[in-house]
Amino acid sequence: MTPLDKPIKRALSVGGKTYTLTIDPKELKLTEKGHRRGITLSWKDILSGDAGLAAALQASTAKLKAHSR
Repeated sequence: MTPLDKPIKRALSVGGKTYTLTIDPKELKLTEKGHRRGITLSWKDILSGDAGLAAALQASTAKLKAHSR
């Protein structure tokens, strides 16, 4: 099996929007195409079952930042 030793980027479409998925040795990152911020999930969180909690926390803090602008 090939080890994951450098980032891999792939494009995908969900609901008519284009996203970039970056998979690297530490985490997964999903961002809307043309944007820098997105959802980041560490492999540790995914394996421990905390991925849903981490994603919800990131989404809620992003909403708070958007409202404070």
